Amino acid sequence: MWRQFSCLKRAHYLSPFEWRTCYNLGLAHLTMHQYASAFHFISAAINLKPKFAPLFMLLGVALTHLEDPTNAKQAYEQAVAIESDSPMTYLNYAIMLFNSGDKSHAAEQYAKFEMYHQKKALNDPDVNALVAKLGPILHMGS
Repeated sequence: MWRQFSCLKRAHYLSPFEWRTCYNLGLAHLTMHQYASAFHFISAAINLKPKFAPLFMLLGVALTHLEDPTNAKQAYEQAVAIESDSPMTYLNYAIMLFNSGDKSHAAEQYAKFEMYHQKKALNDPDVNALVAKLGPILHMGS
């Protein structure tokens, strides 16, 4: 992982205005649980590519881990406004709302996740395991 991270840092040094490099650095920092750094690179990527919904979803994830649910909610809403059929955005949004204590809105977002998840027929074992746990917790079924 460190070699890939080093390559991304070098790519960013060589081309600081490449949104994909910022996106990947933000994702790498999220994976390494370095949420403030992830926020920095994801924000930079958003400034360079403001109409790319997954960036706002990742920003919401970073802000959630930085314990800023108000801005995380705004980031998720922006992601949904740009791309309203992304199941992963709704799933992450539902998790954030649930962890913030807003179970009714979490249930709404989870229902949207299920609808788009079934339409797109995604088959990711990690997502399926999370859905198996989250559905019953939210009392919505999975």
